Amino acid sequence: MTRRLVVTADDLGRDPATDATVLGLLAAGRVTATTLLVVTPHAAAAAEAATRLGVTPRLHVALTSEGGLPPWSPLSGAPSLHDGGGQLPADPQVLDAHAVETDVLAELDAQLAWMHERGLHPWGVDSHAGTLYGLAGRSWLGPALWWCGSAGLAFRLPRDLRPYLGGPPAPELARRHEAAVALADELGVPLPAAMLTNRRNAAELGDYEALRDHLVAALDDLPDGVSELFLHPAEGLPGEAGRTRAWEARLLRDPAWWDAVSRAGVELVHDWQDAHG
Repeated sequence: MTRRLVVTADDLGRDPATDATVLGLLAAGRVTATTLLVVTPHAAAAAEAATRLGVTPRLHVALTSEGGLPPWSPLSGAPSLHDGGGQLPADPQVLDAHAVETDVLAELDAQLAWMHERGLHPWGVDSHAGTLYGLAGRSWLGPALWWCGSAGLAFRLPRDLRPYLGGPPAPELARRHEAAVALADELGVPLPAAMLTNRRNAAELGDYEALRDHLVAALDDLPDGVSELFLHPAEGLPGEAGRTRAWEARLLRDPAWWDAVSRAGVELVHDWQDAHG
């Protein structure tokens, strides 16, 4: 088999600076896919701009707001998803404590319907801040996979966790991951072979070159099949998170990175929807 890679810029719709960076990368052919947050005030303009570029984003499901930004509201109005003021909580533990499955699924329906109403038919779904995966606590992964199966959507869940983690998973995580992959296969939900991303902030990395060197080395760990690199590029945002996002944008424009992809024999593609099995 051939090793293929979807290069994704997450968080289209998050804020104007992110949108400008992601749209610029799409226009320049520096990424092959993007994901759209539909619960934000900037979502409609971002969706229109992507459409003008001939790009259909994946749905980037958000069940929480994001600290440092004005809070977002659930499109479904589902009562267990908001914080009492009609807004998605920024703290995922609040979501975990109060959300009920029927409301989570109603919100998935509403966010997908938002895209369909604008003529956008995404081929796949993933989760902003990892809430569907239970990265901060409670997992909605099973219901999400059933929902994807019924909607005919792919899902961002790697078959092989090792490239994402940088090593083998702990036994309990490995057990839960194996069960989720088996459920996805049973439901016919396409999954990427593996995932790469940057899991460290700028202070932890030390410099831009450390980010680039880490991801270049990670190319060697990609298995056969279609994998995904997802990053959160943005320029002009403040603070440590802004510096990290700026380095990720720089990577996607760096000829040395693209030379490494070419030397690794990795073919760039737009999706993994036919990659299961």
